[in-house]
Amino acid sequence: MSELIDDTQAGFERRYSYAPSGIWSSPGRVNLIGEHTDYNEGFVLPFAIDRRTFAALALRDDDVVRVSSAASDEIVSMKLADVSAGASAMEGVGDAGRWAAYPLGVVWALGQLGADLAGLPGFDVHVDSDVPIGAGLSSSAAIEGALATALNEVWRLGFDGAQLVDVCHRAENDFVGAPTGILDQSASLLSQEGAALFLDCRDGSSSTVDLRLEESDLAILVIDTKVAHEHASGDYAARREACETAARELGVRALRDVTWPQLLAARDRLDGVVYRRARHIVTENQRVLDTVEVLRNEGPTGIGDLMFASHRSMRDDFEISTPELDLAVEIALNYGALGARMTGGGFGGSVIALTPVPMITHVQVAIDGAFAEHGYGGPEMFLVWPSQGARRDR
Repeated sequence: MSELIDDTQAGFERRYSYAPSGIWSSPGRVNLIGEHTDYNEGFVLPFAIDRRTFAALALRDDDVVRVSSAASDEIVSMKLADVSAGASAMEGVGDAGRWAAYPLGVVWALGQLGADLAGLPGFDVHVDSDVPIGAGLSSSAAIEGALATALNEVWRLGFDGAQLVDVCHRAENDFVGAPTGILDQSASLLSQEGAALFLDCRDGSSSTVDLRLEESDLAILVIDTKVAHEHASGDYAARREACETAARELGVRALRDVTWPQLLAARDRLDGVVYRRARHIVTENQRVLDTVEVLRNEGPTGIGDLMFASHRSMRDDFEISTPELDLAVEIALNYGALGARMTGGGFGGSVIALTPVPMITHVQVAIDGAFAEHGYGGPEMFLVWPSQGARRDR
């Protein structure tokens, strides 16, 4: 990571012609199990990965905010008062600067949750990252977490981790316009090295679950299919709407409150699509609870079947998989992985495969061959390890 930290500092100095006061970072995440359960007030089990977004930042002596990225030549600049206006602040920003909605949304959300933006200095910030964009590894939450952590320190706001999760969640929902739950931001901000984060999305409470991958000679292989996905798209919103419809027709606050017998009893009075969406959420919540129990009692070698059951449910009931994702899961399981599933919001992105270390190359070669045979573009494959959440690096 030291090279990327140096690159982030150098990028700041090239764009702004002076040195930053510090560098902060926040990781991407893999969701081990528990997909689309977060906005249904259910359970999730993500972990932060050892790929991070870095933010080099320095305060200014005026009220101007400037944001830049290693991925773009454009510097987006506006006054704090304009950011306070909300999502309309992005109306004059060109396509190349649309990514700036994520850091600017954090500034806006800090103001919504108590920071007096009118009384605070502006800042310059430059971000760099090795979290793949559009791969389902939450590159957006990594940006949000890095900036929220930096501003919380330099503006001396005193927000705790749970409050920063709320800040980043509001930024993504209400400023960017992506109707996600709190999974991504919680994992990026709160995770501990070597462990997954068992999160109750109703009350925000969490606990760590040791993954013990190395002692079991296992690794998590990420297979990025290069089919990009977009959380702000209509497909994601449609799934959330179907879940809300099911909860309303079942007379509960959220699908978290529905048991399997209750759902079965209501099958004939729910629309078929709505029923399948609800079936995924109800069964996925139980799979998260079962996975936590197995990890704590038996270790990671026992969760493979739960991972595949989760993928099958996302493929058949929630209908958010793609042919590329399904192929990656099938080949990984056929060539040695103990478990595999798509991870993230769906409609593209990545598969994770729980793989014995001696079988990693075998799985990678098989997937490369299968993708070529089907005429798909070559996937990117890499290992990830459970890592620390947001922090200051320099």
